[in-house]
Amino acid sequence: MTLPFHAGKWGGGALGTVSLIAALAAGAAIGETSIPVDTVFQTAANRLWAAGYVLDPIDEGVIWNYRVARAVAAAACGASLALCGAILQSLLRNALADPYILGISAGASTGAVSVAILGLGGGLLSLPLGAFAGALTAFGLVSLLAVLAGRSSAAVILAGIACSQLFNAVTSFIVTKSATADQARGIMFWLLGNLSGVRWPDAGLAVPVALAGFLVCLLHARHLDAFAFGTNAAASAGVPVRRVYMILIATAAIMTAVMVSIAGSIGFVGLVIPHAARLLVGVRHGLLLPVSAWLGAVFMIFADILSRILIPGQVLPIGVMTALAGAPAFALLLIHRPVTR
Repeated sequence: MTLPFHAGKWGGGALGTVSLIAALAAGAAIGETSIPVDTVFQTAANRLWAAGYVLDPIDEGVIWNYRVARAVAAAACGASLALCGAILQSLLRNALADPYILGISAGASTGAVSVAILGLGGGLLSLPLGAFAGALTAFGLVSLLAVLAGRSSAAVILAGIACSQLFNAVTSFIVTKSATADQARGIMFWLLGNLSGVRWPDAGLAVPVALAGFLVCLLHARHLDAFAFGTNAAASAGVPVRRVYMILIATAAIMTAVMVSIAGSIGFVGLVIPHAARLLVGVRHGLLLPVSAWLGAVFMIFADILSRILIPGQVLPIGVMTALAGAPAFALLLIHRPVTR
């Protein structure tokens, strides 16, 4: 049974906006050192509108340059990964599809390791740029294999699995053969998801990509509804199947590549959040996509908060937190809605 969100789109939108702002404020206020929420809002007012509140410069710098930027980037990453999961599950008609089914995460990992350990790019490439290049390379290889294998949904999934295994093996080989102990620790921490080094330039990349991807997905919401009945039914309904398929797959690939290049490999968000959104609002993508993005953003912010406070004096990889929360949540979803086919 779904909640009656259809009758109150504006109310739901307002509630989602308020809850997202509250989550961002919590992400900025909660940490190893707690900061009052009113100080967070005063800092935002000073930075955005030159409000003139008298604040401690150190606190203001920590809030704005570190915590707010990190919370905004976390929200963009969570929303993007959840959107990618929603559209891939619809396009591929596979409940287990998520952004990493395309092998993009594995390719990003290989790109990052190649830059950090092998020095690929001669110092001109940063770790995020290396990850982005690796992600796009993996997407290109998966696309080529899928085309050669027949362009079907099953071909895309199998190509993604094969490429994931290939790139994971290459990453492990490079780390084992060439990395020092310190390099191996740093790379493994990044591979598990890490927002510790995120600053405003990263958030400035993540937010526009997330918004653009959201608009592309939303413009194709009706087409995604038609894909629920299969590609033949969608084609008979007038949907340009091949064009829509390629646009949305490419959108998912680019969004995932950018977010992985910023935050590392973060699992379960793209798998669990779309299923949770379907329980709330059903399968119509006009509502499913915004709710998935909202849930993904809020979930990622609170996962990041937990990664900072769960063990005093230590920051856990955010991918560990999303898996610890996502695996039980997915088990509950399976129990609530058993798989029958």
